[in-house]
Amino acid sequence: MASPDRKREELFARLSLEEINSGTFYGRWSKQKTNALIKSYSPIDGSLLASVSSTSPVDYDKLVSHSEKSYKEWVEIPPPKRGSVMLKIGQALRNAKEDLGMLVTLEAGKTISEGKGEIQEMIDIADFSVGLSRQLEGLVLASERPWHRMMEQYVPLGPIGIISSFNFPSSVWSWNAFIAAVCGDTSIWKPSSKTPLAAVAIMNVVSSVLEEEGVPQIFSLMTGSGEEIGSKMASDRRIKLISFTGSVQSGKKVSLLVSERLGKSILELGGNNAAVVSDHADMEIALKGVAFGALATAGQRCTSTRRVIVSDKIYDTFVKKMEKIYSEVSVGDPRKSGTLVGPLIDESAVRKFEAAISEAQKEGGRLLAGGTRAKIKGLDGYYVKPALIEARPDMEICKTETFAPILYVFKYHTLEDAVQIHNSVPQGLSSSIFTKDLLESEYFISHRGSDCGIVNVNTGTAGAEIGGAFGGEKDTGGGRESGSDAWKNYMRRQTITINYGKELPLAQGVEFKI
Repeated sequence: MASPDRKREELFARLSLEEINSGTFYGRWSKQKTNALIKSYSPIDGSLLASVSSTSPVDYDKLVSHSEKSYKEWVEIPPPKRGSVMLKIGQALRNAKEDLGMLVTLEAGKTISEGKGEIQEMIDIADFSVGLSRQLEGLVLASERPWHRMMEQYVPLGPIGIISSFNFPSSVWSWNAFIAAVCGDTSIWKPSSKTPLAAVAIMNVVSSVLEEEGVPQIFSLMTGSGEEIGSKMASDRRIKLISFTGSVQSGKKVSLLVSERLGKSILELGGNNAAVVSDHADMEIALKGVAFGALATAGQRCTSTRRVIVSDKIYDTFVKKMEKIYSEVSVGDPRKSGTLVGPLIDESAVRKFEAAISEAQKEGGRLLAGGTRAKIKGLDGYYVKPALIEARPDMEICKTETFAPILYVFKYHTLEDAVQIHNSVPQGLSSSIFTKDLLESEYFISHRGSDCGIVNVNTGTAGAEIGGAFGGEKDTGGGRESGSDAWKNYMRRQTITINYGKELPLAQGVEFKI
């Protein structure tokens, strides 16, 4: 049997990864490997996986210019033919799913199932984009003037920028890049410096398809710090749209830079998501939905369940069952079957986990389960025991997103109380209610209920499908990407009026005689 190191070497060889990889691609890989190195460490055991050379200022300008040039060629290809290219990309990702999924596991610490699930999400959005390529519709509108036609159409933007986070190191890029591609745009990707290898490997896969198809290299990659490269992208007028996924604090900086040049942005920022558990809920479904939402990806999803608001009629029973789940949950090596919670991304994340628990206890919270570091035999990684904390909604720490497996438990008396607690935080991404009562579910999804961009009934806050538009309100940024009509973000709208008569009637009955 091959050793773990040997298996890793074989995996990296299949994905064309090297000891030091170029982190800059614009139709070709930059050979400037003497730039500052971004080291990718596995959160599983703290080992160095490989290094990536960051993008130089010279390469930055070459890359953006390449994206502009590729756009001029790509936009001339009819949308359905763009869709046929995406079909081939989806197939290439299917062929590489096992390897790419394992790389996500190694670099981001996700379980095997979640690692492969992220690549499947890329495949799904590729398939979605194929269908979309034949459905980029416009409108024909009624004109008040005789012999006039009024229409709306959508026109591609040009190069767009995608700044993604470590927790979904591949799929969030595809939400933007694949949809933008069939719209006629090119894209420039800056991945998280914590997970650069996944981006390099994915670029290897998709660029090979574009080369085989004889079409422009529409996907470009640059690596570096958010302060340097990310800020440069946000300020660059050549990049027509910036899609940013990250913290509220960083998102505000990006938004300011983009708005200063009156550019377009899609902001997918923090989430502080809550689930309401009614006394009319199916207890088993509620327990599973809340547990998955809180524990999946070790609480490092923007849609992770961070608060659960439980009816006082079932509170004691529900909390006892949840305590049992937390005391028995399998924390460990995400490469092993049966592991539900892998490591946090790095030591900084562990310290933030510990600091939040300490703060919650200072504010009067009661630790019910977990809340400490977890020692995993043979692994020097970043493992913690997920924390379950009985809390009050007015505690400041409960209004803050901690990117770690901490679940705060509150009690409510009436549904109106539950909604008030639910909506009392600055963030507004995902929400859920568990109930079999039709009136309760309708209340929660109405304007009186959840103030989030995503609302679920009898399913958890995490695990959104690609077919719906993804995004949230308030401090979450208001962005929408992925499915539904989110494609319109990657295009500009034109209103067109055509006069096919022999006179020039004016709108609103205005007369102008010469």
